Amino acid sequence: MNCIIVDDNTMARTAIKQMITQVDFLNLKHECESPIEAFNYLKKENIDLVFLDVEMPEMTGIELIKNLSTRPIIILITTKKEYAVEAFELNVADYLIKPVSMQRFMVAVDRAKELFEKKDNKVEVGDKDKDREYIFVRSNSVLTKIKIKEIIYIQALGDYVNIFTSDNKRHTVHITLKGMEEKLHNSKFFRLHRSYLVALDHIDNVEENTAYIGKHPLSIGEQYKKELLKKLNLI
Repeated sequence: MNCIIVDDNTMARTAIKQMITQVDFLNLKHECESPIEAFNYLKKENIDLVFLDVEMPEMTGIELIKNLSTRPIIILITTKKEYAVEAFELNVADYLIKPVSMQRFMVAVDRAKELFEKKDNKVEVGDKDKDREYIFVRSNSVLTKIKIKEIIYIQALGDYVNIFTSDNKRHTVHITLKGMEEKLHNSKFFRLHRSYLVALDHIDNVEENTAYIGKHPLSIGEQYKKELLKKLNLI
């Protein structure tokens, strides 16, 4: 995987660079001292993974992510925890706190590699048949059938999604959440957050801005809440 480091701190870049050199599937292409330099570089080069600091002069790492029309896989690295919620709403692969241990680094890059290897995965469903009861997830040359009624919820991961099913399986697929909405053509699913598409039949409880599937909480976006209550046939 071709990667770059974006950090205004020389020592921090050196530390991450040393860890990258120990991972066979990572190929460090460039080091950027600022988000603006990274922005210009990413416009010209094909990069799979970015190790990105958050707090930098002129532009933060978060702001850089928001300004990228096409995003590589991103691992945020920072000294502070308070950006974590916003970071994961932007679908970063992982969020590391400095100083980063090699063990924690490996967890993050393994996750990034998993996403990268799913790049050719697709979801296929008959567009003309809006009542189709299943979809197929394609991974390389293998097609896996998923019954739509078994889908509990779908989580956005940038240009990918995680599809969670009732048999406790997770399928990572190269498609956006909006793309999944269009493919499913199913009124039983509802977008309750910019990161979540949920099967209404699997919602057990709603408490303020949180929907629960069993004991698993999913955030409800404020702009979706009113419509969700209508969909739930509230009495």
